Amino acid sequence: MIFDILGWIGMVLVLVAYFLLSLEKISNGILYQALNLLAAIFMAIGLYPKSAWFSFKLQVVWGLVAIIAIIKITKKSK
Repeated sequence: MIFDILGWIGMVLVLVAYFLLSLEKISNGILYQALNLLAAIFMAIGLYPKSAWFSFKLQVVWGLVAIIAIIKITKKSK
C-alpha cells in the first residue's frame, strides 16, 4: 500500500513540475530538477516491488539526469 502511495505521489510530482515549467511559473532550474528527482525516487520505490523493471530503470535514469542537471546548475551559479 505504501509503495502505491509513493508511486502516485511521484507521478503527481512529475506532472506538477512539467505543468509549472510549461506555464513558465518555474524555469529549468534547481526546483524543476529537484521535483523530477523526487518524482523518480518515489516512482522507483513504487515500481520496485511490482518487478516493473523497464519502468523502474527509466526512473533510475530519469533521476540520474536530474542529479547531473542539479550539479551542472549548481556549478554554473558559483
